[in-house]
Amino acid sequence: MTTIQKLRPTGRAAIPARPRVAPLLGPGFVAAIAYIDPGNVATNLTAGATSGYLLVWVVVAASLVAVLVQFQAAKLGAATGKSLPQLSRERFPRWASRALWVQAEVVVLATDVAEFVGAAIGMRLLFGMPVGLAAVVTGVLSLLMLELRRRGRARRLELISAAALLTVGAGFLYNLYAVGHQSATAALHGLAPRLDGTESVLLAMGIVGATVMPHAVYLHSAIVRTGGRPAEAARRSPALIRRALRIDCGAALGLATVVNVSMIALGAGLHEASGGGWTGDIVAAHSVLLTRVGGGAALLFSIALLASGLSSSGVGTLAGDVVMDGFLARRIPVRLRRLLTITPAVLALLLGAPLTGLLIASQVVLSLGVPVALFLLVWFCRDRAVMGSLVNAPLTTRVAATAGAAVAAVGCALPLLLLA
Repeated sequence: MTTIQKLRPTGRAAIPARPRVAPLLGPGFVAAIAYIDPGNVATNLTAGATSGYLLVWVVVAASLVAVLVQFQAAKLGAATGKSLPQLSRERFPRWASRALWVQAEVVVLATDVAEFVGAAIGMRLLFGMPVGLAAVVTGVLSLLMLELRRRGRARRLELISAAALLTVGAGFLYNLYAVGHQSATAALHGLAPRLDGTESVLLAMGIVGATVMPHAVYLHSAIVRTGGRPAEAARRSPALIRRALRIDCGAALGLATVVNVSMIALGAGLHEASGGGWTGDIVAAHSVLLTRVGGGAALLFSIALLASGLSSSGVGTLAGDVVMDGFLARRIPVRLRRLLTITPAVLALLLGAPLTGLLIASQVVLSLGVPVALFLLVWFCRDRAVMGSLVNAPLTTRVAATAGAAVAAVGCALPLLLLA
């Protein structure tokens, strides 16, 4: 029996046991891995190096939107037992479903580029491994995470994700402490919304793309648990479901927000520690840490980057599986799919593309996929026929729609910036 269905004996009769929140927690940490992937590292470090604490407000605002988005994605899965791509396929025309699949695949591909580049850099820094070979090793390890889910070991996957999130956080927070040069006053001033020139606008867009992750939306709607059949569980205890999802999303994404802000602060600290010579390059960041702080800090930086790349690569693999199965009701052999998705990243690495620039560009591409995922979420979560007792309140729908419109405006500004 499930937690929600379990009965407690009382001597004369059995009454429903008090539902517990704990068994419903965990999927939020899998989704949160997407919010501390190597694209976040590159974008936030560069933002800190070039703009100091100027864009802290963008990280915080985007993170608040991310909490709202992931909470809705989790509610959708809890209420329907279906992923966002599955519902889209069932309720939209075939041509629309296919168009949505194409854009989602582009998002997953951009995600793969960031994850493989980050993991490859981490392996290169730790083991001296060529980046092309490191990308292949990353692909193999990401398949293992996919097998954990396919074999019904969701809890183990959630624990691995939570451990990876803590590892990345510990690595960057330690380096932030070791480097010094922090300014609490400057960090507080960074909460005031403002921009300074085209470069800061482009970086802000990259932060949005790195913080509000469309592939995490698709994945979260597919892996959320309710403790029983979704619709039945939601009817039995909608308050419990909402509470569990709020705790799960709030704790996981709150920790991810702290890690992202620490990345910006570390970027600012490294820039100052290097005398202004370091401007955001990840490989050079390792060198600055090694020479200015010490081998321990450089080692933890490499471990954090590797943990970020490997764990987010596994999450990206799961998201790709959910996207194809949902929008097209088709699957291809997972090894073949992984081979196809890693090919662009491996080729870019072998051709010597600038690593940090590649990471930032991937995040800008991701920002273009966010409005689509947000629109689909708002569309379904406002519909009582779909959501039942977990339907959005009118205010939630308005806030989510406003956030989606703001992110869409950021995405539409990208071509203008590139042409300017």
